[in-house]
Amino acid sequence: MRTSRFLPLLSILVVLALTACGAKAPAAGGTAAGNTAPGSAAEASKQTPPANAEPKSITYLNKTYTVKAPTDKIAIAGAMEAMEDALVLGVQPIGAITTGGKFPELFKPVTGSSQSIGEKMQPNMEAILKLKPDVILGSTKFPAEVSDKLAKLAPMIPVSHIATNWEDNLRLMGELTGKQAQADQILKQYKEDVSAAKTKIGEKWKGKKIVTVRIRTGSLSIYPADVFFNPTIYSELGFPVPDEIKAAKSQQTISLEQFSAMNPDAVFLQFSEDENKDHLKTLEELQKNPIWQSTNAAKNNKVFVNVVDPLAQGGTSWSKINFLKAAVDKLGN
Repeated sequence: MRTSRFLPLLSILVVLALTACGAKAPAAGGTAAGNTAPGSAAEASKQTPPANAEPKSITYLNKTYTVKAPTDKIAIAGAMEAMEDALVLGVQPIGAITTGGKFPELFKPVTGSSQSIGEKMQPNMEAILKLKPDVILGSTKFPAEVSDKLAKLAPMIPVSHIATNWEDNLRLMGELTGKQAQADQILKQYKEDVSAAKTKIGEKWKGKKIVTVRIRTGSLSIYPADVFFNPTIYSELGFPVPDEIKAAKSQQTISLEQFSAMNPDAVFLQFSEDENKDHLKTLEELQKNPIWQSTNAAKNNKVFVNVVDPLAQGGTSWSKINFLKAAVDKLGN
């Protein structure tokens, strides 16, 4: 009889215990409530794809790849182009490339939680394997043996380094991460910005010679019309292509005398200390050189140095968006 008196109380205690346990346990594949602060910067910059992403076919540059998507388990191995796309879309890769053993300042907004998986052209296979990515974004610059090794770790997509493929690159990142709509909107806005730029600076600089140049290992380099920042200047804004640019087949070193003979009216010059570690005074010496000072651009104060981060690749999403803004600002004044 004494036992029967306590049965109702015991039942109540069991129910309360089970209820408490149920409130604390996260749903399968989820997290307990309160772990993510609504409206936080991290949440705003990153849409978390579903944990149960299924394999799907993605077509990129006429090739089809089977990957789990949308996913946030992306390793970027070697493709600076993909790093710029990640920056534009607010994608935080689980693994990313470093420069000189650290993540460049340019990419810090998206590498806060990333693990280093090697340098630009030297991916660390062991580090990538430990991360178990759903997809690896390599580079079309990789030798075949490097690409083959990466493909054995996870589905690997070689991201194009060709400037004219920048829209496809951005859309690829959007499809992999569930941010297709955001990518499409960015591309639409860019085209509108190009049209507005033509209206603002096109007539003012009509027939003028505008050149981009880069200092690498202490030497001046120019690029073909479809490489670096050149597509923005020549294809999109419609400025005439100098003969020297037409003749360039790839990155080409040019002497100061040859550059002076080119005599550009405006120059966008990029100089990174990382690319000139043994020639840190080259830019300063160049600007003081009488031959450089004799050019129209120098005489008229139309030499613009590092209008965007000097590590920007040029023919890539972040580069193009920010270079266009800078070009309009500099050439419009």
